Amino acid sequence: MSTGLRANVHRRQRMMRWAVIGVVLVFFALPLLGMLDFTTKDINTGARSLATWRTLANVGQINEQYPTLATGFVNSIGLAVITPIVMLVILVPTMTWVRLRLPWLNRTVEFISLLPLTVPAIVLVVGLTPIYSWLTGWLRFLLGDSIGESTLWLSLAYVILVLPYAYRSLDAGLRAIDVKTLSEAARSLGASWPVVMWRIVLPNLRTAVLSASFLSVALVLGEFTIANLFSRTNLQVAMFLLAKSNAQISIAVGLVSLVFAFLVLFAMSFIGGTPGGGLRHRRALRRSQKETA
Repeated sequence: MSTGLRANVHRRQRMMRWAVIGVVLVFFALPLLGMLDFTTKDINTGARSLATWRTLANVGQINEQYPTLATGFVNSIGLAVITPIVMLVILVPTMTWVRLRLPWLNRTVEFISLLPLTVPAIVLVVGLTPIYSWLTGWLRFLLGDSIGESTLWLSLAYVILVLPYAYRSLDAGLRAIDVKTLSEAARSLGASWPVVMWRIVLPNLRTAVLSASFLSVALVLGEFTIANLFSRTNLQVAMFLLAKSNAQISIAVGLVSLVFAFLVLFAMSFIGGTPGGGLRHRRALRRSQKETA
């Protein structure tokens, strides 16, 4: 292929790439612009006003006039913190141990992790209802009514929802490293299994762990069905209830949450991808092995 023809092909590919990106941006930007237009328009006069956004920026006024929104926001932040932690504590050691010691269970773990994709949310709620009823009763008996009925316990259900996405991200990270060689080298140098997990496996899985965590946060911030059916108040349920009395504030909160979720997902491409991060640990292990020898 001549140089001129190759350059022409690359130019067409670049134009097609930017055309696709432009269409996607327009597809996602138009609804957001419509939401912004609605929140900056005075319902009575039709004039432009930033009153809705000034109200949203006033924390004291939000707490006083819209307590449900404040409660839902706090609950969603708590869920966005607890859910990734519980998910990582369950998945990372399990997947690492299966890859090291029980490779024949890899397909089973994958099937269980991907199963929530095939279960509708309403069916999941029906299955979790008796479990939550039993759990709430015990928690109220042990910890009191306020803690036993806290919305934060929804994190147990959200962990199930995020399993498929987190599993795929962590699985890709584990496939990219030789976890067996790294762990055996660390064990040969006297490291315990907790040390291997904390100082060897996790640093090499940094990008995968961050990706799984960000996906979990995005899913938790946008979840409505399970929280509503369990009569718990998170941000989405609070927005739904607020829309009945003040649609502009509700739409403004929805716009902020959408933009935040987009930024979180966009940041996945840049955070935790420091070149050579995992190689440094492998080189350190090799140096230690040579010194020991």
